[in-house]
Amino acid sequence: MNDILVLYYSRGGHTAQLARLIARGIEEIPGMRARLRQVPPVAPVTETAQPPVPDDGAPYVTKQDLAECSGLALGSPTRFGNMAAPLKHFLDTTGAEWASGTLAGKPAALFTSTSTMHGGQESTLLTMALPLLHHGMLIVGIPFTEPALTATHSGGTPYGASHVAGAKGENAISEHERELARALGRRLADAARKLAAGA
Repeated sequence: MNDILVLYYSRGGHTAQLARLIARGIEEIPGMRARLRQVPPVAPVTETAQPPVPDDGAPYVTKQDLAECSGLALGSPTRFGNMAAPLKHFLDTTGAEWASGTLAGKPAALFTSTSTMHGGQESTLLTMALPLLHHGMLIVGIPFTEPALTATHSGGTPYGASHVAGAKGENAISEHERELARALGRRLADAARKLAAGA
């Protein structure tokens, strides 16, 4: 089995839901398996260390997860048109992996959740791609051959999967958003499988 790392930060649970949908899509590709991981929160109070195991959800990511994955799906809620600080903090600690080429040549995909329709989905996805490009990863998006990308009235972009949660998180993930998240997982896993077969 080839593992695809589905790595995310989620505060309200919507990004975590997208992560699980992407994982389902990954596992629809024969021989591919999703490895769900999250990053720990960060806070201005640094004297208290985070426990090694989160209270709920996926386990915290380790650098070994990066080394062992065949591909990466990276997700974050939007914070002012950019990724959330905990995910950026984790990426900022991957200098050794950058120097050694741990992620170079592996495919990557992106996903996000926003409160509002124009809350920065696309800019978040694009800025999340930048550190992955520095790592030498190959970015996989969602083409318009996916019918839900044209039909959606909420989330979903060519740059990655997305969800419009609503100002109070009241919106469930729509059917189109679900279809696009699973499609992204399938595309990522298929790319990873083909790259592994050609290696």
